[in-house]
Amino acid sequence: MKFRTELKWTGIFFIASLLWMVLERAVGLHSTHIEKHATYTNFFALVAVAVYVFALRDKRDNDFNGYMSWKDGFISGVIISLMVMVLTPFSQLITAYVITPDYFKNAIEYGVKHGLTTRSDAEAYFNLKHYVILSTVSAPLMGIITSAVVAFFIKKETT
Repeated sequence: MKFRTELKWTGIFFIASLLWMVLERAVGLHSTHIEKHATYTNFFALVAVAVYVFALRDKRDNDFNGYMSWKDGFISGVIISLMVMVLTPFSQLITAYVITPDYFKNAIEYGVKHGLTTRSDAEAYFNLKHYVILSTVSAPLMGIITSAVVAFFIKKETT
């Protein structure tokens, strides 16, 4: 299979993102500490970058015999990003219906109660449709940027 490594790391990314949501819920970022959610959810970027580093190192070491150009690494990262994009709606569905079904309601209530937004604006933002669209668009953008940077550091040209 030509894209075996990319498929493997896409699966790892998918599982990591779901586990991150479980962690966020477990520590109360979707309920009792929802005011801290916007800050701490950004730490998932460290996990995402780590997955790309491991993925591109795996690609370089196992598919390219230890040598990989920036272009080859970048292409591999873009493929992972596109595969992640395809799975993103599913991760949002699992998160919204299985992991933390009260998140949107809690976020709306917090924003309205603390005067941060109107109910209609909160309802327009904190809903599954909006999150699916937002995450499906942002996943490949962030993935492509991450791929470009990680590929630069992971590349190992032949001498």
